[in-house]
Amino acid sequence: MQKGKQQRNRRGDRNENRDEFDQVVLDLARVTRVMAGGKRMRFRACIAIGDKKGRVGVGIAKGADVQLAISKAVNDAKKNLIKVEMTETGTIPHEVRIRNYSAHLLIKPAPSGTGIIAGSVLRQIFELSGINDIVGKIMGTGNKVNNSKAVIEALSSLRKPRKTNKPIEKSIEKKDAKDEKEKKSEPVKKDNNKDKK
Repeated sequence: MQKGKQQRNRRGDRNENRDEFDQVVLDLARVTRVMAGGKRMRFRACIAIGDKKGRVGVGIAKGADVQLAISKAVNDAKKNLIKVEMTETGTIPHEVRIRNYSAHLLIKPAPSGTGIIAGSVLRQIFELSGINDIVGKIMGTGNKVNNSKAVIEALSSLRKPRKTNKPIEKSIEKKDAKDEKEKKSEPVKKDNNKDKK
């Protein structure tokens, strides 16, 4: 009898190792529904999952108990995974402002070494997606469910970073330096009208 239990536990451990996604509970709420015989209580879970390599997703589900709601939400999140476009330095390629109903968010790229400067749901989703340096601001509602949906929409709207040609940048710098030298070499003209007055 004990051998059977040990084998089951071992199998369970293998399945846990196979799961490549980390998960975070963003919001857990008790919701009620009024029925003919009274109120029916259920639990709503909002879960974010990510592999810290650029894939992240958010799932929302209800269940009779907390564990059931969480497992259903994880399955929902796996169905709604997105790929986040990142630069080589581990930040996002450009700034995004997004409005999604009551949620209003701003996310901006940051120089390397800055870290994640964001609060609430934004920080958790950025960590799961594998972004190292970013600045985020929630300017609308504090509702975690709406903000999580808005963050996913903002991250999915990111475009690939363009490759810049270094010789072009150098030529622009040289041109600017030439313009500054020309300005310095021009003689300053005095206004004779002021002296007459």
